[in-house]
Amino acid sequence: MELKTRYQYTYFIYPYIIEEDSYEKYLQNLLHNDRCKLRIFEKQRDLDIYNKFLPKLKRFMFPTFDFSEAKRKKFQEFDETIQAKILAKHTCAIFEYDLNKSIQGKAGRDEGIFFRIDKIEIICFSTGECFISMKTLIEDLDKFDDVLNFNYKFKDIKSEFISMKQFDNIKIQANTFDTIQKITDLVNELVSDNEEKFNIDTNRFLTFSYACIDQEYWNKNRSFEEIKHQFYKYSNVLPSNYNLNVKLDKPEKQVDILDKWEFIKFGFSNQSTVLFTSGVDTFNYTKLPFLYEKVYIYMYILQLYKKFHIQKLIEEYKTATKVKSLRKEFLNFTQNIWTQEITTDNIGVMLCNSWAKKLDLEKTYWRLKNEYDILYKEANIEKTAKSNKIIMIVLITSLILNIINFVILLK
Repeated sequence: MELKTRYQYTYFIYPYIIEEDSYEKYLQNLLHNDRCKLRIFEKQRDLDIYNKFLPKLKRFMFPTFDFSEAKRKKFQEFDETIQAKILAKHTCAIFEYDLNKSIQGKAGRDEGIFFRIDKIEIICFSTGECFISMKTLIEDLDKFDDVLNFNYKFKDIKSEFISMKQFDNIKIQANTFDTIQKITDLVNELVSDNEEKFNIDTNRFLTFSYACIDQEYWNKNRSFEEIKHQFYKYSNVLPSNYNLNVKLDKPEKQVDILDKWEFIKFGFSNQSTVLFTSGVDTFNYTKLPFLYEKVYIYMYILQLYKKFHIQKLIEEYKTATKVKSLRKEFLNFTQNIWTQEITTDNIGVMLCNSWAKKLDLEKTYWRLKNEYDILYKEANIEKTAKSNKIIMIVLITSLILNIINFVILLK
């Protein structure tokens, strides 16, 4: 049974880390790029974000909410160097990449999957963790198989092992990029030469995808069981011709599922988050996809930030030279980020808990805590040994002086 799709989009998220010493310069490069514009969040325009994020982490991720009209105008008056210095002191800065929205004519209409890129953002955290977020939509979408095949192929466009010929049947519908290669060139350009070599996968994108299936395939009379194999392929970012029964041992073990609602399924794998719904309920293709891409995607990126920042601190602790600064960074992260709740929104809370579980945040944090404890004990032992050495030198010096005084008195 071939599924029909009512509406779909996929965000491809590329994580990378900028060296902290180069972070201000990196922001300056983005500000200098004519296509990159700082996104300033406003309460009225971004009301859902404003309402669904709790105050502490809202200030952490969206500090420009605090920009008054006067402050905004003043900021625009500064040159790029001063702007970069100001932004570098903020915990997070988000940029929008200005796309040329003009659409190409479709040549060979039936010869491939046509898609467009609707939005690109660069999310930068002051500790160096950054993410490029790219929204794609398939044109004239009908077959759900096209969604599966497109996501499966697009996630690997950055891989050095992938030939561009593999994308011959995927056509871009925007003048900004006329080939797939130009998308990878843009990613490389935005990342720049300041990327820190770190143990994360930079050969593929993470996927954050939404699909609403035509109600005739999933409704009161046709259960989810009939199409769940499609959901597992969607969640695992697999192609349409993948035989789950033969190739993937117990696919349900690869995916965590959140299904508190009758016609809504969230799926979580190591490389993706998907929202799979039925058009039987209008909420599923009106309000929900809007919240998913406007609000919940930032909660996902915040969870990814936690994971990469913890991993980075673990690596730094293994070769620690500045114990005092690392201790301060760990305590700051624990008090201001780790122990803070992101939201009280019901869906948001469940999503954040699901991401934390799939990303192994708790386990990774306790690895960091263990490294911190070892480092702190070693520093204290070293400090105690140093103090004991100083005390010993003082005692010996005092003893020598006493002997000299005693000899002088005898004379």
